Amino acid sequence: MKFSEFASYLQKLESTTKKLEMVSILKELFSKLDEDELPLACYLLLGKLRPDYEQVELGIAARLLLRSVAKAASVSETIVEKELKEKGDLGEAAYELLKNKKLKKLVFSRELTIKDSYDTLLDLARMSGKKSITQKVDALVSLLVDSSPLEAKYLVRITSGELRLGLADMTLLDALSETFLGSRDLREEVERAYNVYPDIGFIALVVKKHKLEGLKQVKITLGVPIRMALAERLSSAEEIIEKVGVPCAAEYKYDGERIQAHKKGNEILLYSRRLENITHQYPDVVELISKNTVAKELIIEMECIAIDPDTLEIRPFQELMQRRRKYDIEKVSKEIPVALRIFDILYVDGEPLLNLPYIKRREILSHQIIENDFAKLSEMKIVNNPKELEDFFQKAVDDGMEGVMVKMINSDYQAGARSYRWVKLKKEYKSELTDTLDLVIVGAYRGMGKRSKFKYGSFLMSVYDNKNDVFKTICKVGTGFTEDDLARLEKVLEPYVRKEKHPRVVSNMEADFWFIPKVVLEIIGAEITLSPVHTTSLNKFKKNAGLAIRFPRFTGRLREDKEAEQATTEEELEKMYQEKLKKVEE
Repeated sequence: MKFSEFASYLQKLESTTKKLEMVSILKELFSKLDEDELPLACYLLLGKLRPDYEQVELGIAARLLLRSVAKAASVSETIVEKELKEKGDLGEAAYELLKNKKLKKLVFSRELTIKDSYDTLLDLARMSGKKSITQKVDALVSLLVDSSPLEAKYLVRITSGELRLGLADMTLLDALSETFLGSRDLREEVERAYNVYPDIGFIALVVKKHKLEGLKQVKITLGVPIRMALAERLSSAEEIIEKVGVPCAAEYKYDGERIQAHKKGNEILLYSRRLENITHQYPDVVELISKNTVAKELIIEMECIAIDPDTLEIRPFQELMQRRRKYDIEKVSKEIPVALRIFDILYVDGEPLLNLPYIKRREILSHQIIENDFAKLSEMKIVNNPKELEDFFQKAVDDGMEGVMVKMINSDYQAGARSYRWVKLKKEYKSELTDTLDLVIVGAYRGMGKRSKFKYGSFLMSVYDNKNDVFKTICKVGTGFTEDDLARLEKVLEPYVRKEKHPRVVSNMEADFWFIPKVVLEIIGAEITLSPVHTTSLNKFKKNAGLAIRFPRFTGRLREDKEAEQATTEEELEKMYQEKLKKVEE
């Protein structure tokens, strides 16, 4: 397929925010692509070149991208900057400048295909060394020179990491199911395969070539992270016992970073909750797993916690996250040592364990870990009634834990799914006045007064509606931020700035700045209340009213370990609000 035709589909996708229309457009596109093109198109549709865990990034700074557009359009960088300021999007700026370029017909040397464009971008991403910056600019300029204005618009956006289509991987799975299996009813099969092998290009090729039978053959593969199981939350031991049943397992919930470790002989790979390869950040964790595990091949999940080097006491999550921002890894690993609390095993010596019940996986895990102070199983107790759970919860809080995770002892491991197989009970949920939530920044407001020196003074926050794959506003927060926090958030949010509201954001409020939903903050609030302006659970509890957080405040915790889709959900907020109503009635 010519890239010009692909670009026209991107334009159609950009023009709608309706999921059914998007699926219809994608279905038409997928039906035209051959086996070589389909995986490449799927990556490009998500603004990527490879799956997240491979960490293939184009690595072109905004200034170099701007310089490339200027060279391709034969104009000065000042003109590009002016166009960018007017359009608010470098892709649109490139479109306008190349559209107006003189003798453009003489400039075109070839008609780009999807494969041409993808291969050039992939080569560009893999360039390294002293001369790589010049080489990247030259390669990108050559690509843009060969492009039509519309092609250039989307190539620039892909290169900048901001495609602006509002597409998520689950929408692609819907379209793949309809196109190659004939029905979206079979999407669960596509999603199951994607959950254990989260490479959208690979899954697309399997479903096109081998249909349902091929999907059933997709298995756990060492070196390919499994999408992690997620937990629901409830606010009392009684509710949890009623939902989970007894006996059930209660585990300490540690204030650390969740890690999935893959061991294959002497090779050990570590993946974050977002499926990023974080092996290089934790050489000490690699060493612990090498020394403290038995099998030659395994996949285990754990919490990595910061500890005091003298007392071995658990340190706050913020200290652990300092390791994410440090470059001298060996030095900082001594300054901020870590310990592992291992809670699940998903694979051992060729045997996938996802379908085994929790209690059996725990037994297998106990035989695979050589325990010491730095690597041990998570604290766990089998409980049979609410009082036993409440007592264990209190013990966890007294020991400095966040709370407990309660798990059905006969449940399998639901990769990528949020279910009541696992339920969180945290100390914040016990308070009638405060609840800690993981919320996603979707907008911001200019700094005023003492904050006028900062670009952003307060933020529009949202929860994730996992049923409709959108983000709904829940509060505006401006308290709890230090000057260092605001300065840091400017940098963190810079890649995600948009001129207009993102298609996946549902908001009745206006903001001075809009963002792609990516950055997650931990927020503490007084209570959940009704609001005439926010869209979370709009009309569910009262006509023309949604849910909101009263007196929200930033806790100081930037959740770098969480994807936006792993933030607090609308459904969780509804349950918490219903619990509040129940207490009022009592």
